[in-house]
Amino acid sequence: MIRPGHQFGRSTAIALALLLGLAGSPAFAADGNAGSSPVAGAGAATGTGAGAADPPYEQQLQRLAEILGALHYLRPLCGAEEPSVWRDQMDQILAAEDPTPERRARIVSQFNLGFSSFATVYRTCTPAALTAIERYLLEGKKLTRDITARYGR
Repeated sequence: MIRPGHQFGRSTAIALALLLGLAGSPAFAADGNAGSSPVAGAGAATGTGAGAADPPYEQQLQRLAEILGALHYLRPLCGAEEPSVWRDQMDQILAAEDPTPERRARIVSQFNLGFSSFATVYRTCTPAALTAIERYLLEGKKLTRDITARYGR
């Protein structure tokens, strides 16, 4: 378990490094089908508040979870053949973090918020959706670099 002030484990760093590599991979060619469901298990937790025992990068991690959720919806909608890549990345981060049930619920809630926020607005790929994808990929890369540079081992 990660405590405030401690660096996150090697497996978290690896999961975040995978995210950095994904945006440039051939898996991001634009052909595919829209839509799998968001990550299950969010429970009733909402909000991005960090608990007393959360690591110092918690807000960044929750934002990254929201970005992964948005990409999980938008990328397949816009033709990418990656029905579960982003959800799988979220699962890997959760496994590496091994959060408490409450913290897990907050992180998953952010993933689901990212997914559902776009699912309620976009039914087809639009120029605005493509712009959102580009911006979220850049922001996700930046967050990943920042977290691994500051807290990685």
